[in-house]
Amino acid sequence: MSRPPIRVLLVEDSPIALAILKRMLSSSPEIEVVGTAGSGREALTLIPQVQPQVICTDLNMPQMNGLEFIVEVMTRFPRPVLVVSASVQKQDTENVFKLLQAGAVDVFPKPNAGLASDYERAKQELISKVKILSGVTVFTQHRKEPSAISGLGAGLKPQAKELSAQKLKTETYSRTSTTPAKILVIGASTGGPQALHNIISQLPSNFPVPVICIQHISEGFLQGLVDWLGVKSHLLVKIAPQGELPRPGTIYFAPERRHLELNSQGKFIYSATPPVSGHCPSVTVTFKSIANFYGRASAGVLLTGMGRDGADGMEAIARAGGLTIAQDETSCVVFGMPKEAIALGAAQYILPINDIAPMLLAKISGKN
Repeated sequence: MSRPPIRVLLVEDSPIALAILKRMLSSSPEIEVVGTAGSGREALTLIPQVQPQVICTDLNMPQMNGLEFIVEVMTRFPRPVLVVSASVQKQDTENVFKLLQAGAVDVFPKPNAGLASDYERAKQELISKVKILSGVTVFTQHRKEPSAISGLGAGLKPQAKELSAQKLKTETYSRTSTTPAKILVIGASTGGPQALHNIISQLPSNFPVPVICIQHISEGFLQGLVDWLGVKSHLLVKIAPQGELPRPGTIYFAPERRHLELNSQGKFIYSATPPVSGHCPSVTVTFKSIANFYGRASAGVLLTGMGRDGADGMEAIARAGGLTIAQDETSCVVFGMPKEAIALGAAQYILPINDIAPMLLAKISGKN
């Protein structure tokens, strides 16, 4: 029996853009546009009537802009929001991360008029994003000014689901080593910027080990992510330079379009080998390299994301005797990557996002 179509509300003040977006989404039998609005204020009155599962909104609109609208939605009618705007291009990183911080799950640059092939590609990407967002569950956020919203990743509704012990192994690799971790590596995909913000903002300036992050993100947005996270971080946040030895006090990000590994001296090297699980940089590639060099002195965290990138890498860290933590289902935007690692028995701890940083602070000290 087929599932009912995904109910979508479009919020867009340009009649031409609205018509294009509606035509794109309506081309999929799995999506139904149940309402349209020309401003955030109008959309707020429609939400209780049409009960959308996903909201697509512009940023720049009269009366109530997209940022203000998202804050109201997350306070009054929480549901996944995709921002479709000309103001979320690669150069608009400040806008992008303000929107994510306010509660948007993802952004999509508004399609430009162009070749038929460009239109088709944009249509398929938009439909794909809406399908992904339809599986995300959010809950009411306390009202705050957009610039002051914190605790990102916590705005997800706890679901009454238990991981089945028959389906998911959780204690295959038990860590008996008391060796304190000498490095921390974190992998994330969909929903990752919010989850990373949650963890990184809690790490103190004297955090004793280097932190390496791999985040799947659209090309051109990495530096903006680094800058955004650096504002609230007590540690230096930067893209990992080739040849540098990872040092405490610094959070390193894998570069775009390259895998990040360590050489025999423990220094960063870039690799242009093919994507792993569809991704370059790959979480698994970096995790395996860390496990190979640091062994039981490594610590790995796998956060929200689609697919299974990182699962085999976390298993490598677990096999080496390192510390492994997976984000739990209730706090994940998409419970894909952590679920795959848990299924392998590679996660020693399965924690909600708000508990991961405190666990790291306790465990990295060596007090196991």
